[in-house]
Amino acid sequence: MLNDLPDILWPVAIFLLALLWDLVLGEPAMHPVAAMGKTVDFLAQKAPRRGKNRPFLYGLGMALLIPAVFALAAYGAAQGALRLHPAVYILVSAFLLKSCFSVRGLDRAATSVAKSLSRHLGTVSPGLEEARSKLKSMVSRDTAGLTPALAASAAVESVAENTTDSFLGPWLAFALFGLPGAFAYRAINTLDSMIGYHGSYEYLGKASARLDDLVNLVPARLAALFIVAAGYLGGLGHSTARAWRTMWRQHSLTSSPNAGWTMSAMAGLLGTKLHKTGHYHLGEGAEPGTSDIIKAVRVMYGVAAIASALTVAVIILRQWTL
Repeated sequence: MLNDLPDILWPVAIFLLALLWDLVLGEPAMHPVAAMGKTVDFLAQKAPRRGKNRPFLYGLGMALLIPAVFALAAYGAAQGALRLHPAVYILVSAFLLKSCFSVRGLDRAATSVAKSLSRHLGTVSPGLEEARSKLKSMVSRDTAGLTPALAASAAVESVAENTTDSFLGPWLAFALFGLPGAFAYRAINTLDSMIGYHGSYEYLGKASARLDDLVNLVPARLAALFIVAAGYLGGLGHSTARAWRTMWRQHSLTSSPNAGWTMSAMAGLLGTKLHKTGHYHLGEGAEPGTSDIIKAVRVMYGVAAIASALTVAVIILRQWTL
């Protein structure tokens, strides 16, 4: 019975139940984190547009307030469940934690693009158009004119980068700071994905983008190391050395201080070149194809296995030291 577990193992049970939910059931029909996106969108529409200082200060307030509010909301919901019963607390907390990460969802999104690309015939085909459309949920770039190789590259890059954002980052935040930490992390990541880029939100999203860079400094580098380790454990010894070299030589070629680590490690491991027109060129070898997307997904699962073991270890260590 869940309520018979020693208190020290409650966070472990919450994490493992959330991971099981993700791998077996996928995304919940009612997604608590969807409220984050609606909140960011509502506040962004009310933001000042003129000048630099006012949008920046407004955006700074959003970057600080939204993660704090959702962290408190998650804490309140979990404590309310605890008053009912320890088992209810564990189950509710597992559901809330699951809403902060996705492994299976990343797999399904990338695999779906690979399947569409595999049906590509000729310069223009329904398969290629379908792949371009599906990529819109994975990357922020314009997908309309992507060639099959550039579409495959975008999918591989997204899988590599999202080993940080989709699961390793929120898992570490949960291990170190509990459920409020996971929700704060997801809120910061949501802010960055919605307003933390150049263009109309350049000043409004600057604080969110910098905060996202900060909280991912350690997770991104760990994810890159885990990509190399997953390649080694998967029997890709020759590619592991190439992944290590590529990661150290090319991690700084992207504008993001974090994304380059995981993407260059994946490019080296797969022995392919990842390219975003006008921005960066990572790795060497043949242009990527559908098989590289599938390989990247397999590596992603290897990273998830290593990261889940680390998460459990950090949770137990933290509980012992409290």
